[in-house]
Amino acid sequence: MDYISSLLPFMLEGTVITLKLFFLTLIMVLPLGVFMALARLSKFKPLNGFTQFYIWVFRGTPLLLQLLFIYFGLGTIGINIDRFPAALLAFILNYTAYLAEVYRSGIQSIDQGQFEAADVLGLNRWQTLTRIILPQMIKRVLPPISNEVINLIKDTSLVYAIGISELLRVAKIAAVRDAIFVPFIVAAVFYLIMTAVIQQTFKWLENRYAYYR
Repeated sequence: MDYISSLLPFMLEGTVITLKLFFLTLIMVLPLGVFMALARLSKFKPLNGFTQFYIWVFRGTPLLLQLLFIYFGLGTIGINIDRFPAALLAFILNYTAYLAEVYRSGIQSIDQGQFEAADVLGLNRWQTLTRIILPQMIKRVLPPISNEVINLIKDTSLVYAIGISELLRVAKIAAVRDAIFVPFIVAAVFYLIMTAVIQQTFKWLENRYAYYR
């Protein structure tokens, strides 16, 4: 127990970095995903084509590769980005692509008759989207978004590759230094607590939006 107690301050420091990356990414990608989904559904072909290409690239290549490219690759052409901003940019670009597809599928799952009914009632496109489509879409996409958010908290461990001391890297350093597996077990407990909070939050949100059937 004394050994675990000695680990906790360092683990908490790593957890702060993990949560900072997690929350900043989430704050950005939730709205950006909506805009990308609408661009993906746009009838303006250049915008639609660009969005399809963007989603294809960032869903079709590993996040770790994107992270290394932004931090190391851009540096070779004179674009130097600090570690944390580089990690944040990679996560935002990657998860925006994934959430855009989640949102797109949710919007397309809404019956076309609702769009037509809104048009008959004289609602413009923005009013139709915000008052009728999005509330229903949110209910339908909460489960897949929950999965993506859980993946996000776990994927933050990838930033060890560019030297950021997040939770897992702190555990690895302690495990190698002390030749003991306990730090990894402590890190696993931290991740389980964070994912449990996420699951409960989305369970509450699903109940909150349960009246949209």
